[in-house]
Amino acid sequence: MTRIPGPRLTLEGASLTTLADLWSGGDGGFDWLGGTPFDGTRNAAGMMFRAHQAGLLRPEFGLYVLVRQEDGRAIGSMGFHAAPDEDGRTEIGYDLVPPARGHGYATEALRALAGWALARDDVRRLFAIVEHGNAPSRAVLERAGFVRVWEGEGEYAYELRG
Repeated sequence: MTRIPGPRLTLEGASLTTLADLWSGGDGGFDWLGGTPFDGTRNAAGMMFRAHQAGLLRPEFGLYVLVRQEDGRAIGSMGFHAAPDEDGRTEIGYDLVPPARGHGYATEALRALAGWALARDDVRRLFAIVEHGNAPSRAVLERAGFVRVWEGEGEYAYELRG
């Protein structure tokens, strides 16, 4: 599985076993800060596992578990909704367990994942959607260099180009 290092975190590519376990309510083989992953991680694991079952999953464009290097504890997840399309565009999503929020981990992980993705020949644009009321997530995207490109009812779209 793909591993993407960051200054304080490692993004660990989730195996099919990990995806299935997270989706079914397990810990995916990780020691989670706060005891359990956030619901977004479980939902993303299910989405990725179903993509595998449909023959659509490219594992490097799946889910990554964010692991703190200092203690080996999982603090959240980040990943792609799908492999890049014919225009080199792919959507990302992320979440952190509540005790890990506000420490710059999401920004660090997003910079690492974006750098990895945009260094590839098949990725030219990263895309993210965030609700108007989610100011912390909007700030993460902006600190990572994403620019707001669209506003719809209740949400914004952000993009980062390679």
